[in-house]
Amino acid sequence: MEFNAYLTLAIVFVVLIALVFSKLATDVILMSALSFLIISGVLDPLEALLGFSNPGVMTIAVLYIVAAGLKETGAIQWIASRLLGQPGNVGQAMIKVVLPTSAMSAFMNNTAVVAMFIPSIQDWAKRINISASKLLIPLSYAAILGGTCTLIGTSTNLVVDGLLQSTVDVKLGMFSLAWLGIPLLLVGVCFLYFFADKLLPDRKGAVEQLGAAREYSVDVFVDEGGVLCQKSIEEAGLRNLSYGYLVEIQRGERILSAVGPDTQLLANDILVFVGAPECARELRQIQGLRPVYGNVHKLDIAHHERCLVEAVIGPEFVGLDQSIRHSRFRTRFQAAILSVSRNGQRITGKIGDICLQVGDTLLLETGQDFVGQYRSRRDFLLVSAINDSTPPVFEKAATAIYILLAMVVLSASGVLSILEAAFLAAGAMLATGCVSVTKARRNMDITVITVIAASFSLGTAMTKTGAADAIAQGMMFHEGLSPWILLAMVYILTAIFTEIITNNAAAILMFHIAMSIADQAGVSFMPFVIAVMFAASASFITPLGYQTNLMVMGPGGYSAKDFMKIGVPMSLLIGATSIFLIPFIWAF
Repeated sequence: MEFNAYLTLAIVFVVLIALVFSKLATDVILMSALSFLIISGVLDPLEALLGFSNPGVMTIAVLYIVAAGLKETGAIQWIASRLLGQPGNVGQAMIKVVLPTSAMSAFMNNTAVVAMFIPSIQDWAKRINISASKLLIPLSYAAILGGTCTLIGTSTNLVVDGLLQSTVDVKLGMFSLAWLGIPLLLVGVCFLYFFADKLLPDRKGAVEQLGAAREYSVDVFVDEGGVLCQKSIEEAGLRNLSYGYLVEIQRGERILSAVGPDTQLLANDILVFVGAPECARELRQIQGLRPVYGNVHKLDIAHHERCLVEAVIGPEFVGLDQSIRHSRFRTRFQAAILSVSRNGQRITGKIGDICLQVGDTLLLETGQDFVGQYRSRRDFLLVSAINDSTPPVFEKAATAIYILLAMVVLSASGVLSILEAAFLAAGAMLATGCVSVTKARRNMDITVITVIAASFSLGTAMTKTGAADAIAQGMMFHEGLSPWILLAMVYILTAIFTEIITNNAAAILMFHIAMSIADQAGVSFMPFVIAVMFAASASFITPLGYQTNLMVMGPGGYSAKDFMKIGVPMSLLIGATSIFLIPFIWAF
């Protein structure tokens, strides 16, 4: 090997060490490596920046907008509410979680699917009296396995496809991976059905363990002609919310307290909930409910630009010791008060009659710029937004689903490439108002795009300097090794890398090594490329290995040991199945 090859290997080694042990952000580490490769002369700027023009990377970026449209319209909650039913045991509940999750993850960003499903499953688990910790790791695993069934299912698939296009001018079809992805999904589902209940803990999530620090009363009314009219409390999904509970129903002049699950909802019923500030966010996600107080409908702010904010009254607040009505709060601050908490306890009665005092905590519905505008003002001691509190535009949910289906059909039929179909779908999401330009920009994860694009420079350097060939020769330590053994080695090494560094970085590094091994062994490169693609996605052992694992860790109350307990046998089973099936689908 030449000096540049040794230098490249040293840079890759430093990057791996930094990713595992350093507290530096992943994008900072990889962009630093890219910069060093340019400055040292290993790569010229065009070679180093090739990842930023790769079609796979661009497709990932555009699909963030498509996923944002599905999220903002509440399409996922709409689907979940119709597919989750009343299972008889944990195994049946698992199936009801795994099948829709894997199906949706095949066609949209799996982190978005998991993010939207977590609150639905927490609520559903309470209603069916099953611990959410029995269902949330299967949710993550289903999203991972579902993503391997199509080319757009995971960013890793798109990255490797982009590498194939740029290296050997080979394009994968939308469902090319389904021949292996679907059998692996079925194997994974069977494993979870029979063993997940035994291997997963029966534990409360972080929210349930912590409890609510501030208690609010949130009043909503049932829309006349809405989807909740004539439904029971249980059917409407209001029986067991994650952050609050139903105290009473005000029906005309009557007060219904100690409401049973079979109580039927009528138009204009006022439902009184008590709970943490996130309870208001939860209620906004339920179609057919509207806030009662605060004159929310009078706010001069577009529906999709609103959010929930907590604000603590300061000593210089202009309306101290005045009723909320007389302080003209809504007009002055362009914010509607939904509830007031004092000393951690809710204040009952009509919102407009409450006299505000220093230290009162307000739950507000307002514009997304409220926090930035009033954070430094002396009217409030503290202002903070509640995450993901913008109400979904449910009436556009069907439109968003049709756009997604059109994208899949156009791409799968070969009428348009995946990138072209994604561009068209993203444009349609924006044009139809499923997502605003601001929200689309906010949902695009620039950090992930930067990490993937910068990782390409390492792969390019390994190929250009001959470092990848040298590693491939080292792996072929014995002449005449069976291609099957080489395939297993590539899969295992990729799986190890993906557990300790990012899955996309692992795929990019191993792609070039896999190509060199296939070349030196004189066999087809496709089985090795597919092995890299699937091994990089199959991260089940650690919460850090895949973003969806990390997302369910807190809500499920899991520890790293919980992931290892179920993840090790899952990884071995999926790995063995993959290594066995790949040569039958893509011959050596």
